[in-house]
Amino acid sequence: MSEHKATIRWASPTSEFTKGRFSRHHTWSFDGGLTVPASPAPAVVPAPWSDPAAVDPEEAFVASVASCHMLTFLWLASRAGFGIESYEDEAVGVMARNERGVPWVAGIRLTPRVVWSGGKQPDVAEIERLHHGAHEQCFIANSVRTAVTVSPPGAG
Repeated sequence: MSEHKATIRWASPTSEFTKGRFSRHHTWSFDGGLTVPASPAPAVVPAPWSDPAAVDPEEAFVASVASCHMLTFLWLASRAGFGIESYEDEAVGVMARNERGVPWVAGIRLTPRVVWSGGKQPDVAEIERLHHGAHEQCFIANSVRTAVTVSPPGAG
């Protein structure tokens, strides 16, 4: 099928590495040329060893699931003949401890808000079918064991 690459780069800026006093700030570079500052979440590794302005892996995971759902939803809506003016989702990932006591992203809640356009407007049942189809066909959602729930406004 296809490959998707990311290059992760970090270098120790200090001689305090073995004492745990080192920055975890690093970069993610993608095959399209974009480089993004990355860091652990400040809730996991406090400053100054983390950078709250950088993207952390948990945020990236949540964004990846939400983005995949959105892209699949947009495609399905277009195939069904529905116009969309905008789509916005404030996705939230929830950390918990698994059965071994190890932290993990136990759930992701998607709350997409869609502004429809054009004469053909979907009813609530059609919107739910589109979201269900998007979840079923999303590559990322099919790759993880994290529970993903979709709760668009007005859905039953």
